[in-house]
Order: sequence, then C-alpha cells, then structure tokens
Amino acid sequence: MTPPVFTHTRGTAPVLVTIPHAGTALAPGMAERMTPRGRLLPDTDWYMEKLYTSAADLGIGVIRANYSRYVIDLNRGADDSTLYPGRPKTGLVPDLAFDGTPIYHSGQEPDEAETAERRIRYWQPYHDAVAEELARLKARWGWAILWDGHSIKTEIPRLFEGCLPDLNFGTNQGAACAPSLINSVVSLAAQDTDYSHVVNGRFKGGYTTRHYGQPEQGIHAIQLEKAQRIYLGHEDTPWPLDTDKTRKISALIGKLLQQATAWRPA
Repeated sequence: MTPPVFTHTRGTAPVLVTIPHAGTALAPGMAERMTPRGRLLPDTDWYMEKLYTSAADLGIGVIRANYSRYVIDLNRGADDSTLYPGRPKTGLVPDLAFDGTPIYHSGQEPDEAETAERRIRYWQPYHDAVAEELARLKARWGWAILWDGHSIKTEIPRLFEGCLPDLNFGTNQGAACAPSLINSVVSLAAQDTDYSHVVNGRFKGGYTTRHYGQPEQGIHAIQLEKAQRIYLGHEDTPWPLDTDKTRKISALIGKLLQQATAWRPA
C-alpha cells in the first residue's frame, strides 16, 4: 500500500513542527536500482517523531514526511540551488550519500525527467501543506512559527570538519525570525549544561527556514539540527535508539517548544 506523501496532525498553537527527513518510504521501483548501502538510508533523521512527542501535548501541529530524503530532499529548493557554497552539494534528488558513497548502481541514477516527476509528486504537495498551515496559523494568531526538526551524524568529514555541537540552531543568519524569539529559545537551551549548542554555526537553516522565515510578514522560522549522538546508541546501522538519552532530550525539546509557543511578537 502506497503511503501518503506526509502525515499532518493539526494543532491550535501558533507553532508548526515540520519533519522532512524522517521518512523511509521509497518511490516505486527505486529499491531495485539502489546499492546495498543506499537501501539502508543512512542519512535518515531517525526517530524524529519520538523526540517531538511533546508537540501534541502543547497543541502544536506536526507535518512529517513519509518518504526518504533519497526520493527527494524536501529541505532543498525546487530549483536545486546550492545552500552552502564551498561544501559538497547534497542535492534535491541526491545520488550520493553524505559520506560520498553511491546511492544508486552505476547508470541507474534519476534523470531530469524523473527528478521533475518526483518534484511534482512529493515535493510540491508537502510544501503546499506547509504554506497552507502557516497561513492558517497566521490568520488565527497574527503570526506563526515554523520549527524545522532535523538530526545528523555527529561527524561527517566530507561535509564539515570536526564534531557538531549537540544542538545546532539555524535562523539564516538572523533573517528568518525575530531576535527575541531565537534568544528566548537559546537562553533556555543554555540552562541545560549537558548539551552544547550553537546558533548559525555549520547549519544556518535549509530551504524551509530560508523560504518560510519572513518575520516582516509575521512568519518566523527556526531549524534545529541535533547531533545523533545525543539520542542514538551509536550512529550507524542499525541506528539503535537509546531510551534514556531520548527521554532526556525529548524533555528539553518540549521545554523549547513551550518557550516558542509562549513567545509573543513585540
């Protein structure tokens, strides 16, 4: 049975959580074309829904993509423009994993026509839903906050040097949300000294943050990229969940979301 492109749980709070990279479904016929490593989907943002269980209790809506980022990367623009100049590109329809290994067998990579078809079938409906939900929240509250939830392996030498901080907040260098909003969230995160954090470090926000974050229009966006070491038992196959670590970071994420929900524009 073909899963829907995304799952959407509507909320009543002025915050919307988006989870674009936790899906594992593949496009029809795709698996047979993929390498053994590619079929493992190593760049998945594992178990995001378990880290954001507090959203429902806070009345926060969630849009979670069901298809793998290897089908199409929902945090890239439809034009596949480069987000981070000078780094290896992780494209709209990638053919290499983050570590540089092939996702597809040689000659089986998607061509331009297939990329265009995937954009229509998967990318557009997801972003239509995000835009519509943000518009609904803004109409109700006068503003809306998009919280884009991600995770990534702590060390990926091909993409960045060294180890990531535990919590990586991105606001497109401050352009995607009001300073008072990100400051209130980060100040709360800093109180938990078990986790390191940075704002607009290696990850400044992808397409979602940059496109929707328009504070002058009443839409504020924050990306939170979490190092997977803070909730996984280890960061490679089979990517086991560590229950105690997950419980702890989920509680902090709940506090951060609550802070965002309580925020009011000046």
